[in-house]
Amino acid sequence: MGSSVTGNSRETDQLLQRVAHGDREGWGALLERHRQRLRRMIALRLDQRLQGRIDASDVIQEAYLQASARLEEYLRQPTMPFFLWLRFLTGQKLVELHRHHLATQMRDAGREVSLYRGSLPETSSAALAAQLLGRDTRPSEAAVRAEREIRLQEALNTMDPMDRELIALRNFEQLTRAETAQVLGIEEAAAAKRYFRALKRLKDTLADMPGGLEGL
Repeated sequence: MGSSVTGNSRETDQLLQRVAHGDREGWGALLERHRQRLRRMIALRLDQRLQGRIDASDVIQEAYLQASARLEEYLRQPTMPFFLWLRFLTGQKLVELHRHHLATQMRDAGREVSLYRGSLPETSSAALAAQLLGRDTRPSEAAVRAEREIRLQEALNTMDPMDRELIALRNFEQLTRAETAQVLGIEEAAAAKRYFRALKRLKDTLADMPGGLEGL
C-alpha cells in the first residue's frame, strides 16, 4: 500500500489502521512520530512574551488529548494528512493560550512585521530571524549575533508575507512541498517555484544591505 489520498505515509496509514482496530500502543507510536515537528512549530509561533511561561510539551499534550477525542471523526473522514491535522489542533491550542494570556494586547507594529495570516498563530520576522540563525551563540559573540539578527529581520520585513511563511514552513517547520502547498492552499508546483524565488529574493536583499551576507 502506498501513500493514501490524504497524503499520509505508508507507516502512518499502517499505524492508523492499527489504531482503528483499538491498538492503543499504535496510537502512542503514531503521536510520538510527530512530536518533534510540532515542537518546532510551537517554538516558531508561540508569542515571545509567553516564552518560559508555557511549556511546549504541555501544549502538545493538550492537543493530543483533543486528537484522541476526535480520532473517530478523523478516521471516518480524513480531509488532510494526519500530521497536518495534529498541527492544526496544536495551533488551535496556541490560539487559545494567546487569547487567555494576552487578551487584547497587540504586537508592536513598529517593532516587527507579522507573517502570513493563517489559522495558526502568527509568527514574526523577529522570531523567524532568531530561529533561522539558531540558538548556539557563545556570550562573546552575542553582539555580532544581534547585528546579524537585525539584518536578517530587516530583509524579511521587505518580503511578501506569504513568501516569509513559505520560508518558515519549509526551512524551520520542515514541511514537505505537498504539506506546504496544502497549508497555504496553493498548488504544489506553484509553492515550490515561489519558495525558491523567495529564497533568492532574501539572499539578494541581504547582499544589498550593509555587511552583505557576512556571517549569515
